[in-house]
Amino acid sequence: MEQTPPQEEPSDNLKWLETATRFLDNQFRIPGTDIRFGFDFLVGLIPGVGDIVSMGISGLLVTTMVRKGASGMVVVKMIGNIVLDALAGTIPFLGDIFDLTFRANRRNLNLLKEHYKEGEHQGSAWPVVLLLLLVFMAIFVGVIYLVWQILRWYYDVLTGL
Repeated sequence: MEQTPPQEEPSDNLKWLETATRFLDNQFRIPGTDIRFGFDFLVGLIPGVGDIVSMGISGLLVTTMVRKGASGMVVVKMIGNIVLDALAGTIPFLGDIFDLTFRANRRNLNLLKEHYKEGEHQGSAWPVVLLLLLVFMAIFVGVIYLVWQILRWYYDVLTGL
């Protein structure tokens, strides 16, 4: 009789993710305060490059969470957290304060825990993905139309028509 290997418990799967998230979002404390921060915040202080590195690290964490069983809907919410964190991070100074308080990686880990333990955030991400694709396509077509109109106007000005 063949024995099946024991399945890992979700809590076992989440241990190293918990450690990585702690390192990224709240490993250090500002002395004399309850304000915590991590490597994600420190790297984000480097203009431009820091936000890209931070987003890449967060993306790797989400990739791992997908391998650990996150549903499509959880993944969409996680990517939303990362994009919001990255966009806010582009604003000088205010983006750093936002990053200090928002903690996208912690939010994403909590989403995965809720998915595992409480069965929340179930479902396919296809409706959201399709909606986003339609929005991006509409923006793309709008930009092409706008460029076409500007070039046409410019041509008319140059030729005197």
